[in-house]
Amino acid sequence: MRDVIALPNLLTLANALCGLLAISKGIDALALDNGNPALFYAKMEAASWLIFLGMVFDMLDGKVARWTGGSSEFGAQLDSFADALTFGCAPALLAKMLIEHEGPLLGYSGNPRIHFLCAAAFSLMAMLRLVRFNLENEPDEDAHQSFKGLPSPAAAGAVASAILFYLVARKPELEMDTGTPTPVGHFMGLARDLDLALPWWFLPGLAALLPLLGFLMVSRVRYTHLASALTRRGPFLALVWLVFGAFLVWLAPIPILFLAFNGFVLFGILRAGIRRPTAPVP
Repeated sequence: MRDVIALPNLLTLANALCGLLAISKGIDALALDNGNPALFYAKMEAASWLIFLGMVFDMLDGKVARWTGGSSEFGAQLDSFADALTFGCAPALLAKMLIEHEGPLLGYSGNPRIHFLCAAAFSLMAMLRLVRFNLENEPDEDAHQSFKGLPSPAAAGAVASAILFYLVARKPELEMDTGTPTPVGHFMGLARDLDLALPWWFLPGLAALLPLLGFLMVSRVRYTHLASALTRRGPFLALVWLVFGAFLVWLAPIPILFLAFNGFVLFGILRAGIRRPTAPVP
């Protein structure tokens, strides 16, 4: 039984390991860039995908803990530390590395202090959001139909998908499958041939996105709990949505992830602006 109970905590540690590896890959990208720019893009791509892999472990650890009866206060605290690393520090640092490496290539000369403050705002707000979630989390099922503030994995996904989108736009060669371009790689290569390059303001826009996402994480803006929303109408319909979603992600993973995560962020903002609550949100 002890081995079974340890399993969810091992999955949580795997999540934290993904965050550490992502940061390590980013450092390697900067250190090994001399004379081989393609290596920078490859390392940064691997680092960004590690954040998404961390999300998989983050989803599994809670499910396994409930299935095995291994939920504990220790596991909840460990999960918050892992999330702070993988979804708070790692995406912010990767964004800072990308901005300062690519800025001179696109004619953008930003201020490293401002870039650091943007990254710090994202990371610190993620930590505050996780602490607040631990203190306000309730066992009642109705309390898990929505989130108060943007979930940290969603914020990390918005940043990581934006980094991946930039990398593939700059280097379509990254999107290859058995020696041939994927549909995304073919489209990005065509855009580059037509000289439809990313504008220089993409990098300062990415920097500005970090504190905005940080603010949304600690805000009271309501965000839908997607897992609960999918299963609310029955497991069969949820399975259908998941299958077609998996097909789309397999066909064009980077654009779909970029649109899904950033669309989720924007949807919460728009709904909060349109919605007229009849009672104050607690």
